[in-house]
This record gives sequence, C-alpha cells and structure tokens, in this order.
Amino acid sequence: MTTATPAPTPPSRLALYLQLIRWDRPAGWLLLLWPTLAALWIAADGWPGWHLLAVFTLGTILMRSAGCCVNDVADREFDRHVERTAQRPVTTGAVSVKEALALGAFLSLLSFGLVLTTNPPAILLSFGALAVAIAYPFAKRVLAMPQAVLGVAFSFGIPMAFAAALGGADWNLHAVPLSAWALLVANLFWVLAYDTEYAMVDRDDDLKIGVRSSAIALGRWDVAGIMAFYAAYLAMWTGLGLRLGLGRWFLAGMAVAAAQALWHFTLIRRRRRAECFRAFRANHWLGFAVFAGTVVDLALR
Repeated sequence: MTTATPAPTPPSRLALYLQLIRWDRPAGWLLLLWPTLAALWIAADGWPGWHLLAVFTLGTILMRSAGCCVNDVADREFDRHVERTAQRPVTTGAVSVKEALALGAFLSLLSFGLVLTTNPPAILLSFGALAVAIAYPFAKRVLAMPQAVLGVAFSFGIPMAFAAALGGADWNLHAVPLSAWALLVANLFWVLAYDTEYAMVDRDDDLKIGVRSSAIALGRWDVAGIMAFYAAYLAMWTGLGLRLGLGRWFLAGMAVAAAQALWHFTLIRRRRRAECFRAFRANHWLGFAVFAGTVVDLALR
C-alpha cells in the first residue's frame, strides 16, 4: 500500500509579501543606497550623523520595496511570458493587485514619514522621486530606452541627500547645488550600464511580447553601449568628485570601480544570460567602491 505524498504547505502571506518586495535580493536596494550615501557624505563634508544615515538607508530600502510592488502590478501580464519573472506572486495570483498596491502605498508612507523628519527642500524632492518611480514601469510601453527613466528614479536620492544635509527651513530648492544635479546625471549612466546588462537577460522574451528595453534598442551595439555608459559614469563622477575637493583615496575607489567595469566586459561580451545576470547582480560592489573611497577620503583629510 502506497502512502500519498502530502501536499506542500502554501507560503504564508508574510512570505509572499517578502517575495514581492525582493527581500531575498538586497542587490536591488544596494544599487540605490551607495550613490545616495556617497552624495550624503559629500554634502555633509564627512560624517552626516546617525539621523540622516538612518533616514536615507531605511528610506532607500522602503522605496525600492514599494517600487517592486508597483512594477509587478504594472508588468503582471508581461511577466507571465518571461522565464525569470513568471513566478512572481502578483503574476501567479498568489498576491492580488489590491494587496500589492496597498503594501506599496504603506511602504511609501513609511518612507515619507522618514523624510518628514528632515527639512522642506528634501520633502519637496520626495514628491518628484515618487512620481518618477511610479512612471518607470509604464515607460517600457512608450520609450525605446526606458532605463533612462529608471536612471532618474534610482539617482533621485542624490539631490535629496544634498537637500537634507544643506537645506534650510524654506520651501524651495535653492539650497541644492548644481553639483548635486550633475552627480544625478553621472549616476544615470551607471544605471543605464547595469540595467542594460539586466535587460540582456530578458531580451529574447521581451522581443516576443513587445516590451522595449535598452538592450533591444542598442542591438548588436549592446556591449559597446554598456561599456560607454560605464566610461561616462566613471569619468563624470571622478571629475565632479575632484571638483568638489575629493582626493587620492577617492581616486583609489574610482580605480577599483573601473577595474570592476572592465571585469563586467569579460562577463557580458558573450551575451550569455547567466553571465549577464551575474554582472548585473555584482554591480553593487562597484557602487560600494565609490562610496568607500569617498568616505575614507573625507575621513583622512
């Protein structure tokens, strides 16, 4: 007599929510965190204090998690046709659209509560950051390179960090220097680089279902385009850092970042899915090198 195999226990709601916000994949929020913290250190001319460090670290994690909720709702019909995303909880129906949006709204409100402890300029910028984050999932329908919108969304912590560190009590953005916006533009090229690596993983599926991406737009120039994006990011961020008074330890961090970008070329040049995904997931170490060089340089002045 054979014993029936018991049915697997379905995941709890908490487990599904953690899966929805990619809790097991910290690389996503680390990609946002390192440039934001580097900007915070630069704006504060060194240690920014525990309050601002906590606000921007927790806020980054919360907003990335909220962004995942919005993204999965917007892309649920596309995701079912993509191998990498077919088992996402909203796509499978394990989490409803209403649940996902409610969770995203709750996480956004928590993040906004953190921003309210800073100052008016940072609060003003938080509305722009939220608007761009919501717009990104829908940019894939209309823009040839929606990664540019993601680049703005993933870089908005930079002017917010400057606003929180330098801003006063007035409801305007006069305290945010042009250098903060220049750093945002520089960081946008890094986002274009690593998210094009990410898009290379899904390119075949995206072509079938009609989703646009930078990997499709660049075509056979995808690898060259990625390396050009890395070069633009490294050159611009280095130049801006030197102009802002950073020195040799900062340059050492940038050199380590450049070495990692060259390593990425060896991973993506054959355009294999697994290696492109590995390159994408390793990008947070590149960002950490830039952050570490900045922190050490400011600490040893």
